[in-house]
Amino acid sequence: MTVATAPAPPVTSPPPSGSSRRGVLRWLLPLGPAVVLLALFLAGPILWSVYVAFTNETLTGSASVNSEFVGVANFTRLFNDPNFINSFVLTFVFVIGSAVIGQNTLGLIIALLQRGRGRVTRSVVNGVVIAAWVVPEVVAAACWFSFLAEEGTLNSVLGISQEWLYTAPMLAVILANVWRGTAFSMLVYSAALSEVPKDLVEAAAVDGAGPGRRLLHITLPLIRRSIMANLMLITLQTLASFGLIYALTGGGPGTASQTTPLYMYEQAFRYFEIGYGSAIALVMLVIGALFSLIYLRLIKVEDA
Repeated sequence: MTVATAPAPPVTSPPPSGSSRRGVLRWLLPLGPAVVLLALFLAGPILWSVYVAFTNETLTGSASVNSEFVGVANFTRLFNDPNFINSFVLTFVFVIGSAVIGQNTLGLIIALLQRGRGRVTRSVVNGVVIAAWVVPEVVAAACWFSFLAEEGTLNSVLGISQEWLYTAPMLAVILANVWRGTAFSMLVYSAALSEVPKDLVEAAAVDGAGPGRRLLHITLPLIRRSIMANLMLITLQTLASFGLIYALTGGGPGTASQTTPLYMYEQAFRYFEIGYGSAIALVMLVIGALFSLIYLRLIKVEDA
C-alpha cells in the first residue's frame, strides 16, 4: 500500500536586488522633490526657530554673533511678562469674537438664507461676500479706516463725532476681520447644506416641525463635521492674523489691540530679540496645535 504525499511547494527565489532597487526608485523619484522642499522650507525653519527660542540670539549686538544657550529663560520671562499676558488675552478675544462667533455664525446664516433662492440672487450675494475675501489685507484695512475714522462714513451716517479706532480698537479689528473672512465659512456651509437631503427636511415640515426645529434637529446634526472642520480652519487662520490688525491699528492705541502675533513681531524685529520672539512663536505654535487636537477630538467623539 502506497501513501500519497503532498507535492512539495515550489521553491521561489528572492527577487533580484536590481528589481527591488528599481521599485524603491519608483517611489522616491516622484516624492523626492516634495520631501526636499518640505524639509527645506517647512521643517528647517521650524527646527531653527525651536533652537533659537532657547538662546539669547539678537539681530544686533554681541549676541547676534555669539549667541548662547539660555535654557528656559525666555519662557520664564515670557510667562512673567504682563505685555505678553495682555496680548494673549486680546488674541483669545479676537479669535472668539472674530472666528468662532463672527465668521462662523454669519457664514452659516448667509448660507441658510441662500437655500432655495434663485440663481441671480445667489450669484449677487456670493459675489459681494467673496469680493471682501479676495481683497488684500492692507486694502481691507484702508477701507475700514475710512469707514471708522472720525470723519469717516459711519460717523457721517450717525451724525456723531467718534474716533472708533481709539475708543474701541478691538471691536474695530474684529468687525473688519469678520467682514473679510466670512466668505470662507459661507462657502463651506453652502457646500455642506447642498448635501442635506431635501426629502428629509420636507418630511419634517409635513410632520409639523417648524424652521427652528428643522435647523436644530436635522440640518445642524447632518453638517456637524463641516462645522467642526470650519471652526478648526478659521480658528488657526485668525490665531495667526497679523496684516489686517497691523495695518488698521498697529496694535494701538498703546497695546489696546496688540495681539500675540503683533507682540512677537515687535520683540523680534523692532527690539531685535530674535530668541525671545522665537519663544513667543513657539508658544503660539503649541496653542494652535492644541486647538487642532481639540477639534479633531470632538470630531472623533461624534463619529464614535
